[in-house]
Amino acid sequence: MRFKTTLLSAAWCGVTLVGAHAHHEPDAEIPLHEREFEKESAEGLEKKWGFEWSFSGVSTFAHLEHVRCLTKPDTPFDIGILGVPFDTAVSYRPGARFGPRAIRAASARQTSFRGFNTRASINPYSSWAKVLDCGDIPVSPFDNAIALAQMTSAYLELGHRSSLSSSLAHPKIISLGGDHSLALAALRGLKKVYGKPIAVLHFDAHLDTWHPSKYPTPWPSKQADFTHGTMFWTASNEGLILNGSSVHAGLRTRLSGSDWGDYEDDDTQGFLRISSDDIDDLRPKGIIEKIMARMGTETPVYLSVDIDVLDPGLAPGTGTPEPGGWTSRELIRILRGIEGLNVVGADIVEVAPAYDGVGEQTALAGAQVAYEILTSMVKRGLVDMGKVSEVPKPTVKGGVKDEL
Repeated sequence: MRFKTTLLSAAWCGVTLVGAHAHHEPDAEIPLHEREFEKESAEGLEKKWGFEWSFSGVSTFAHLEHVRCLTKPDTPFDIGILGVPFDTAVSYRPGARFGPRAIRAASARQTSFRGFNTRASINPYSSWAKVLDCGDIPVSPFDNAIALAQMTSAYLELGHRSSLSSSLAHPKIISLGGDHSLALAALRGLKKVYGKPIAVLHFDAHLDTWHPSKYPTPWPSKQADFTHGTMFWTASNEGLILNGSSVHAGLRTRLSGSDWGDYEDDDTQGFLRISSDDIDDLRPKGIIEKIMARMGTETPVYLSVDIDVLDPGLAPGTGTPEPGGWTSRELIRILRGIEGLNVVGADIVEVAPAYDGVGEQTALAGAQVAYEILTSMVKRGLVDMGKVSEVPKPTVKGGVKDEL
């Protein structure tokens, strides 16, 4: 709003106002509440009240504009943050249905006015891409068959939309889980949209390529085959995953039975395995080199990050914690090093805030992972446009340090 003020003329008393004396003293101003009110323009209101601090505003991811994308087909976007609050396909601790809410809250310090990513020389929130918080899929907590159908339908719907930028054939979705089983729905959608199998880069303590029979039960059912540990087995058997180009990273799981049968099943599905221990010998740079050599820069990739790839001492808020994991620093460095991948979709899953610490460290890690993936998607878009970055890096004495 704008207020009218009355300037008092000093001419009547023979005083000429010059220099600094021409400015009103604070005590000479009319109090705000006593001034004549005048309505402000919409532009003026937006300028005055459209700003948000990190601790203010309704909780969306990184204070992004919130649009229920599934119900707004006429609102185009390039990258959507989509919540998938589903956790009834887990084998141990439930609670990841609250993951999207926790990750959004933990992203509060990510803002467009302080979002510049120095490693990529871009601010993903103010670059070429239209990024929206697309809200949540209202997934049924009662019927897993219906839930899977809902998730698949949502990915098909959004994947077939037109992106805002002409540089993208389809909008890209970063999903906030929810348990890891959502990846099956996402891959079904991507296979339909792109018309071919998708390579999977899978950060996780566990294989998630287990044959359903590896979960023994005297009450078998077809629906029980759908879990957060079998979804890649199902996806592989449906021809959704590009055999021979996919990678597991951060593994440290125990195997079924008394032999290597789980690895043999995994080999059949065409995954390269990188264990958590490998980082001691290869360091992040070596892990990056193995991933890039396997996947290349042109193959469409689905990037799936189970937060339990991190050590539970650093990220306790998850459903199936395994000691001996990577640090958040190591994971972030690896994510930064693989920015050349052609990522067409991604997820951050298994954040279960009920088991998190008081400092929300697991959710914070999840929010940072989402930021790094988003940055790489935007950076890849610039590369595809023939640009290296938007802001040249400054010259550093002694050369630029390789952060890897």
